[in-house]
Amino acid sequence: MIHPHIADALKVPDLVRLTDGLVLLRFESMKIYSALAAVRHLLERGTIRPGQTLIDSSSGIYAYALALACHRHDMRCHIVASTTVDTTTRAQLEVLGATVEQVRPSKNLKLDQELRVRRVREILAGRPDWHWMRQYHDDVHYLGYHEVADRITAAFPRAALTVVGGVGSGASTGGLVERLRGTDPSVRLVGVQPFGSVTFGSQDHHDPEAIIAGIGSSIDFDNVRHHLYDAVHWLDFTHAMSGTVTLLRDHAVFAGLSTGAGYLAAAYEARRHPDRLHLVVGADTGHRYVERVFARHTEALDPAALKPVEVADPEEMSMPWSRMAWRRTARPAHREERAA
Repeated sequence: MIHPHIADALKVPDLVRLTDGLVLLRFESMKIYSALAAVRHLLERGTIRPGQTLIDSSSGIYAYALALACHRHDMRCHIVASTTVDTTTRAQLEVLGATVEQVRPSKNLKLDQELRVRRVREILAGRPDWHWMRQYHDDVHYLGYHEVADRITAAFPRAALTVVGGVGSGASTGGLVERLRGTDPSVRLVGVQPFGSVTFGSQDHHDPEAIIAGIGSSIDFDNVRHHLYDAVHWLDFTHAMSGTVTLLRDHAVFAGLSTGAGYLAAAYEARRHPDRLHLVVGADTGHRYVERVFARHTEALDPAALKPVEVADPEEMSMPWSRMAWRRTARPAHREERAA
């Protein structure tokens, strides 16, 4: 097949068998599917027009995806970038034609995201003709993952399937599983979160080591549909790093930090449920984690010695790794709401 644009080639994931019960859904850059489908749909609906400027905030993967989608559809692009966006990613964005501004370095996830959202609002106040893509809140970002789900169904038509992936905006794991459950309601979904994320109630726990970009949030995301998740894992940076290094060492897969966290969680789930096939969502490659993760590979822990603390409520969780059976329940009340 000859693709009309590089984005159409890059978006397609590979399925890689890791063990009998574990398969990696490996993306070059996962959110290309989401951004392409969203921009195309908004153009067809007349919500945006050719040549208009699209704006959003991002910790890296979505910024690259949106820049590619804008290049593909002849749109302009402006990114308010997280402090986690590295020099390589920023250079690609700028060469692709996107304008980029990066918020000041932050010590935690909450401040980083608050600064980005605040800056987007400031820009839109002076540029009302720009369109905010709202990757965290507009469910148009679910659409692109339907095609991925159909590929999974075709590849594993009779498998008892469990999808394991970083929660983030909710669109990737949510979009995949909503579509998969259309033909098989028994498909399970296991979400992976960093400590410090408000999404599933870990906001009172601070991981001093680093932000695990893209899989947690300090603000509520409308695109997270809590009732889709069967279980949730919270992992600290060291455990995520250990999973990422192990994935490269044992399987030669050079992937990002969220993939390593998902791999560690999925390996645990596969031991508990050997009758199921566990599909790990690999959102991106490891290039932007060379210095912060792979250069420190000697610090990685032995995954065989690691296991989570099982908790019955988010208030019971403890670092460095906790797991909870979520059982497809609704969004948790935040502690400040419960106290009110």
